[in-house]
Amino acid sequence: MIQIAGVPFQQSDMWPVESTGKMIVQLMNESPLLYAYQSVNELSFELVLRESIMTSAQLMNQGDAEFATFETSRCNPQYWQLTMFGGFQLKPNVRPADAINDIFLNSSLYAFECAGAMLITYYHAVLQNIGESSFNQLFSNLFIYSWHSDPDLGIHLSFSNNFLPGDVIYFKNPDFDPQASQWRGENAVVLGNGLYFGHGLGILTSEGIIESLNSVRKPGATRSAYLTDTIARPSFKRLQRVSMQRDYVLNKIQFVIITHNESSISYDRYKRFLDQIYRGV
Repeated sequence: MIQIAGVPFQQSDMWPVESTGKMIVQLMNESPLLYAYQSVNELSFELVLRESIMTSAQLMNQGDAEFATFETSRCNPQYWQLTMFGGFQLKPNVRPADAINDIFLNSSLYAFECAGAMLITYYHAVLQNIGESSFNQLFSNLFIYSWHSDPDLGIHLSFSNNFLPGDVIYFKNPDFDPQASQWRGENAVVLGNGLYFGHGLGILTSEGIIESLNSVRKPGATRSAYLTDTIARPSFKRLQRVSMQRDYVLNKIQFVIITHNESSISYDRYKRFLDQIYRGV
């Protein structure tokens, strides 16, 4: 259900028939969850960004970036410094927009695991929506590693089976082979019409992703891979708000980087690592 300023919203005719925006609005209205917005512009920003996330995922799928563990990750040294634990640190004097675009323009120079692929997809989609100038100011300290993200991206977690195109969901493989632990699961962008993009697997149905994960289980495995109810998504409202600001917080406090050496984990698991640090557990 969609509400605009507290009033139910049904004007799906604002978007062309068969358009992605109309499909997402229909799914929102059919959902038991409440999607509340202050204005139609706020809703429209989210719809456009969700469509951009889908487009960025499809572009990554068409490129030559390889799936890799942290140990075998690689990046273009013209834009990024590869850290000892497999992260990509933006180099000094490099514009963030140029560095993100290079991952798609020179994709054969890159290799990364699927959690980082989701963040790259998000950043690329946001760049297409807010433009290079705003992006460069908002994300001046880019660092790509697992689910580590800039606070202004606003990644947050929810649990539901009512996911939307542009969301990132997680397929868990409980009996993964310890010798190929990068297949412990797969983060995937929801593309709609029953299709998902997972880096390293491509664009598949949920059955196709589960079949692929089941094929790399440990010997004697008895449990199938399955789709969890974990959803990760950026804060669309926050991104709209900060992209319209002219006075950016240049020295904002970044999240602690959690180096865990577990490729292909869900945002849920990474958040638990992060919470342990902040809670002092």
